[in-house]
Amino acid sequence: MSSYVRFVDAINYRIGRVMMWGLFVMMGILLWSSISKTFFLPSLWTLEMAQFAMVTYYIMGGPYSIQLGSNVRMDLFYHNWSHTKKAWFDAFTVLLLILYLGVLFYGGLGSTAYSLGYWGDSPISYFTGLLTGSEEIGRLERSSTAWRPYIWPVKAIMVFGFFLMLLQAISEFFKDMARINGQEIGVRRA
Repeated sequence: MSSYVRFVDAINYRIGRVMMWGLFVMMGILLWSSISKTFFLPSLWTLEMAQFAMVTYYIMGGPYSIQLGSNVRMDLFYHNWSHTKKAWFDAFTVLLLILYLGVLFYGGLGSTAYSLGYWGDSPISYFTGLLTGSEEIGRLERSSTAWRPYIWPVKAIMVFGFFLMLLQAISEFFKDMARINGQEIGVRRA
């Protein structure tokens, strides 16, 4: 458990620190959008690219946010509880989070498979088929805007982010189980 927590926390910490710079990427895209609309011909790609950058920013930064405990919680009763009672409550709620992220991950796999031209109802077998060569990529989904970018890259980023959040939620569950047993694994970084 301890090595899993250290491994997942280290990966999500590094990715989260890199994703912090994503804010400047979005600002650059939107600044270029404003400049091009004012002084040049408006760029077709800026609005959608800013949306894709925003999705990447918050989905890939989500595991880091979970790791830091930056999530919003209603602290009406929680602050008065003992550490053990907090750990029990956190363990229960993180199980609900794991269930929710599992559903999001599976739905994201289906959506990504659809964007790659798969029309069936088993996205996991489709992706394993892509890896083994028994499946092929079909007609790629594109946006309906004038720029018409392919949609699969942003969907793949979302699936990867959901996967990392799922790994981080499991790590948080392990930390809560250790706290219930009077131990402490994983160090929260600021």
